[in-house]
Amino acid sequence: METYRIAIPSTLPGGMESALGAHFGHCDCYTVVDVAEGRITQVGTLPNVPHVQGGCMAPVNHLAGNGVNVLLAGGMGMRPLMGFQQVGIKVYHGGDAAVVKDAVDAFLAGGLVPFSLNQTCGGGQA
Repeated sequence: METYRIAIPSTLPGGMESALGAHFGHCDCYTVVDVAEGRITQVGTLPNVPHVQGGCMAPVNHLAGNGVNVLLAGGMGMRPLMGFQQVGIKVYHGGDAAVVKDAVDAFLAGGLVPFSLNQTCGGGQA
């Protein structure tokens, strides 16, 4: 049985109808979606953490510490992408999705590509 805990950078208040946050580390919150056998079993939210303590790795470690094993993101820098790989979180590019539900549906349908180094940005306030 394949299970996932997916985090999606989101605007407040989070949830399936929330807009995607443009950059994982600067989002308002994360919508967290648990999936088992291809079906959504639970949806919740997780507050983001500031970059102040731990820099770019603070959100990476925060998500890993909350059991996330998949991240759907629109943008991130190279260092956090490498950090996600080190902690075992698979990162997928959110594609053209405007809201969380669209990104999750695309992931479950196999329509998202793994995030690659050539998709990373220089970081910052995106």
